[in-house]
Amino acid sequence: MTIKKIAVAGAVTMLGFFAFAASAADVKVTCEKRSSRSRASVDGSSLAQGSYRAVLRSGTRTVRTTFEPAIGDEAQFDFDSNPNDVADGATAIPANFIVDGRVKGYLINEAGKRVTPIFEAICRVRR
Repeated sequence: MTIKKIAVAGAVTMLGFFAFAASAADVKVTCEKRSSRSRASVDGSSLAQGSYRAVLRSGTRTVRTTFEPAIGDEAQFDFDSNPNDVADGATAIPANFIVDGRVKGYLINEAGKRVTPIFEAICRVRR
């Protein structure tokens, strides 16, 4: 193979990589820890049409939401230990769910495939 053909093949491979990266789903994870409350959100964007569930981890604890359809290209999931927020649709977590002030979150599709990166958030600590 000539140097010119190798360069063209490399450029095509790189263009394919950047096209995939530009279309990949993304996730934003936020959290807050109080002495008597834990709360977090896992929000996906640039998602394909379909249903998703969020997975939230802290320490050795893991909680999963039910599957919900994306609205447009987004899906938003809330986790909370406050009973009022749980009644409004948040997934219940215990008040001590957040360990060491950090959580990790990501989204999976109905086929069980992770579709976003795993994102670790440092939680806001409030009194």
